[in-house]
Parts: sequence; structure tokens; C-alpha cells
Amino acid sequence: MLGFEKRVLYNATKAFSIQLGVGEDYTLLNPVIALTITDFEMFPGSDRIISRYRLKQKDDLTDYSDDIELIFVELPKFKKELNDVESLVDKWLYFLKSANQLTSVPPKMGEIPAIQHAFTVAQQSKLSRKELEILEKRQMFLHDNRNGILKARQEGMKEGEQVGEKRKALEIARQLLDVLDVETISQKTGLSVVEIQQLSK
Repeated sequence: MLGFEKRVLYNATKAFSIQLGVGEDYTLLNPVIALTITDFEMFPGSDRIISRYRLKQKDDLTDYSDDIELIFVELPKFKKELNDVESLVDKWLYFLKSANQLTSVPPKMGEIPAIQHAFTVAQQSKLSRKELEILEKRQMFLHDNRNGILKARQEGMKEGEQVGEKRKALEIARQLLDVLDVETISQKTGLSVVEIQQLSK
């Protein structure tokens, strides 16, 4: 693909350079790993499925820096069938290559939560605009219901606390009836004069 290699390099170096604001120290820069997954062969002369590139000295290949690393995954070079898949890398490669054809996650890969999540995302990406809107509305409905239940619980707890405080104030007021006048009890407990007068009846 014309210009693809340059685009990968451009995006990686851009991600590296935009980390700093004006006047910030270069030591704040974090390494960047640019992962590129292709459905075509980028390096036809090599059988390697995963290729890694870093900045090196041209003659003796000593490293200059590991701050920018380019990783390429060429899916057409992955030939294993499902029965031959064993390692975690193989499982990911199989999933990435076969995601469009899968209707469910094979049991062999089902124990990996990240692959389950990736499958859900892949399924959603195949939905039409209308199907996506229905899914979003369903998720919003569930989210709103959860929030409504949580709010009701919180309000119930708050009301329960208020009822408890009221009962405590009434009990204190009842004990002070023979000691203090109604107005003073009202000031001490926060109860109204009418509420205290009703207690004394």
C-alpha cells in the first residue's frame, strides 16, 4: 500500500512528540509502541508473522533508543487451524484473523476475558446503524434503571436516618419534660413546641 510504511512511522513519532507541552523536560517522554495489524503481507521476503523494529546503529546494530518501537502483525502469514492453537499469542492471532467469520468465541479461547470482550466489540461493529441505536437505547435503559434503584436505596437510607434522628429527639424531649420548660426543650432537641406539647399530653 503506497505510503503505508511512512504513515505508520509518522503516527508513532507524532504520538511520541505530542506528549510534551512547551518548555517541559524531555525526560518526561514515555516510550511509544506502535502496533500495526495488517490483512496483507508487508514484508513478503520474510515468513515471520510478528516483526519488531527499533532505532539501531547501522553497522553493528547496537540500539540507539527503545523509545519508539514498531510492531507489525501480518495476519495472512498465520496459517494455524483452531485445533493447532495453543499459546496466548496464537489464540489472539487466530481470533484477529477469524473474527469476521466467528459467530461465538471457541471454547478453547473462551477462558480469556479480553478475547470475550474483543468478540463483543467485533460483533457490535457489524451491526447496522439502526441495530446500534437499539443496542444503545437498551444499554441506556439498563443504566438508568440501575441508577434509579441506587438512588432509591440512598434516599431510603437517608429517610431511615431522619426517622431515627426524629425518634431519638422525641425520646430525649420526653425525658426532659419534668426538668425543663417547653421552649428550652425545643431549642435543645430541634423539635417544635407543638410536638413537645403533644408529648406532655
